[in-house]
Amino acid sequence: MKVLKLSSYFYPEQVSSSHLSNDLYEAYKRVGIETEIYSPTPSRGITNDVRKKYSKIKYEEFYDGTVKLHRFSMLKEGKNPLFRAFRYFLVNCVQYYKGSHAKNIDLIYSGSTPPTQGLLCGLIKRKLQKKDKHKIPFIYALQDIFPDSLVNSKMTKKGSIVWRIGRKIEDYTYKSADKIIVISEDFKNNIIEKGVPNNKIVIIPNWINTETVFPIDRKDNILFDKYNLDRDKFYICYSGNLGHSQNLGLLLRAAIKLQKNYSDICFVLIGEGAAKDSFKNLIKEKEVKNIILLPFQPYEDIAHVFSLGDAGLVISKPGIGGSSVPSKTWSIMASARPVLASFDKNSELSKLISKEKCGLCSDPNDVNDFISCILQLRNDPSLCKKMGHNGLSYVRNNLSKEKCTSRYIKLLKSVVREKHE
Repeated sequence: MKVLKLSSYFYPEQVSSSHLSNDLYEAYKRVGIETEIYSPTPSRGITNDVRKKYSKIKYEEFYDGTVKLHRFSMLKEGKNPLFRAFRYFLVNCVQYYKGSHAKNIDLIYSGSTPPTQGLLCGLIKRKLQKKDKHKIPFIYALQDIFPDSLVNSKMTKKGSIVWRIGRKIEDYTYKSADKIIVISEDFKNNIIEKGVPNNKIVIIPNWINTETVFPIDRKDNILFDKYNLDRDKFYICYSGNLGHSQNLGLLLRAAIKLQKNYSDICFVLIGEGAAKDSFKNLIKEKEVKNIILLPFQPYEDIAHVFSLGDAGLVISKPGIGGSSVPSKTWSIMASARPVLASFDKNSELSKLISKEKCGLCSDPNDVNDFISCILQLRNDPSLCKKMGHNGLSYVRNNLSKEKCTSRYIKLLKSVVREKHE
């Protein structure tokens, strides 16, 4: 079986879903599934020297040759939303041409970042089927629901031109896809309400590799020495995208309030994103001393990253809970740290935290509720330990890499088999 994948990012770039893709490629290799990938010259989160090096590499093979990567030249990704949108358009144009000329494809697979990927793959599916005179199925893996995520993060509103275009893209994607993989019941209910048939949807949660992400004692954590962090402080650690959907304004207000009376509490934010520079300027302007910003760390240090905090932070603006399930939650739990969530109270994530007793969830509109949860964890180390243990047990029993990747393989094989029946 040969899978065509149009990817916006690839190694050495690190995005939130990188470990999921890597685990899938490894699982595919074991059963003989090949993946043909077309991706632009790496840009996100790397140095100019690394980008220059990879600009000369047009073709690579990974996983014993089962992953064949074709790179093409592209503008460097910036932080301006309009420029990024224009760059995505250019990337998709190149990928449409290259994907339409791919040979011997059995299946098209796409993630949902950027949201135009589904539209792109739907168009390529139609082109290849017309050219090759046989059905080529398309599987869409939905990690973020667009344009709902833009509305929820207040980047646009229902009825706007952006929203209407987004809905058209969304509808076309869902109609073009033979199967849609969603990561939660909330996602499934969302797209069913938009007219997607139930039998087209498959729930496969994001998983966590507990051999890669695991608890590390503070005395052994290399990041404390690397960044000269005081091991005696209480740390709340966030790792991931620093963008417009993260509720950084609430975090800043909490930090300002806490630094007056709790000098031992410190926030460590690890990552990059469109909102990082403006947030950094606000920290300096308001003289906030208890927030530390660090760059993304090498993937081989991921266990150290998620073991850095006494608690792991998941934070989003109000209204985003129904269209986003942060996969970093599983990494926090795999590190035996309690989940500190500022997240919609009626969301699937909030219900999970409550049911499994693996953390605390506060109202994303209420900074005092957020601070109360922080102090509850800070004042009771035994509670932190117990919640961390509960989270680790949950991911080991329910979100293993082996179980979830095998479900992907089963789905891919069944979809390709159906095309011959």
